[in-house]
Amino acid sequence: MENNGAKIEEGGVSSKNKIDYDKLIDQFGCQRLDQSFVDRVFRLTGRSPHIFLRRNVFFPHRDLNEVLDAYERGDKFYLYTGRGLSSEALHLGHLIPFMFTKYLQEAFKVPLVIQLTDDEKCMWKNLTVEESKRLARENAKDIIACGFDVSRTFIFSDFDYVGGAFYENMVRVAKCVTYNKAVPSFPSSFPHLFSGNDKLCCLIPCAIDQDPYFRMTRDVAPRLGYKKPALIESSFFPALQGVSGKMNAGDPNSAIYVTDSPKEIKNKVNKYAFSGGQDSVENHRKYGANLEVDIPFKYLSFFLEDDEELEHIRKEYGSGRMLTGEVKKKLIWWKDTVQQGQRLLMRWSMRSWQLDHFQICSTESAGS
Repeated sequence: MENNGAKIEEGGVSSKNKIDYDKLIDQFGCQRLDQSFVDRVFRLTGRSPHIFLRRNVFFPHRDLNEVLDAYERGDKFYLYTGRGLSSEALHLGHLIPFMFTKYLQEAFKVPLVIQLTDDEKCMWKNLTVEESKRLARENAKDIIACGFDVSRTFIFSDFDYVGGAFYENMVRVAKCVTYNKAVPSFPSSFPHLFSGNDKLCCLIPCAIDQDPYFRMTRDVAPRLGYKKPALIESSFFPALQGVSGKMNAGDPNSAIYVTDSPKEIKNKVNKYAFSGGQDSVENHRKYGANLEVDIPFKYLSFFLEDDEELEHIRKEYGSGRMLTGEVKKKLIWWKDTVQQGQRLLMRWSMRSWQLDHFQICSTESAGS
């Protein structure tokens, strides 16, 4: 799909211009989240809205109001998200839906299913079955390290799980459309989790490029007697080289990976992160930075928790009082202290039996 000179496809976007999200929402036919939704989430959960909500990282949706209506009536729902195995480890863009899903799970205290499509990548990426399954386990480490509730989370790979009721639903969907991403959004696909609760609502956090695929899911659902899954969608996370670039597993310098060392992170940010600063200090002091294209600032706007600090950076950098090197230093510090210190310590210490325990425990109690 074309949007303001941008080519939008599953897995990302490549563009020479800024994405026109208002036009994209109109093209897709979804709805925009407004402040009333953010306030309602706070009222229903008692938790401060996630920065991705406060800063409109997640802003289009489909039928989120129906999920919140059901929750307010005392009905449960479940979350579904997934991961295609395009790389050994996750990069920051991959983390966006998982970080937000963790927040939703904690805030609403609901079960979650996470699908690893190792079979799909085996067929389309020319990988062996063994290599695809290995990548699934490596990616699972990064996902688990986000901090999901083990008692409410079921992670499965297609190679290990597809069969039984899940495969039956795949066949039912295949009779309607040649597309099977629909199946995990139907609770009957997981009888060990949701037995007898086939009308359970499903909420899918994903990037907006996934909308056309889940729109087909929503078209199929009523034909099979299921509820349409609801969606809450995020904006695109830019590549290091700029908003016109695309993060590519074949180019390790296009993104920051969770397994990057502090030295690698520093080198990537300093060498490859596109700057909106001016071509000289004199001009920068005079005109300030273009924050619309500056990647270090954009990354901080996704992840820096402190709203006041982000606003301070916005004013100082945008006016030219703060230089590009200072902003890059802040991004490097954030990535080193938060990502390396918390998430990766858990990942590196994880053993195979812990992965298995996480999944086994989840199958027994995720529906509670």
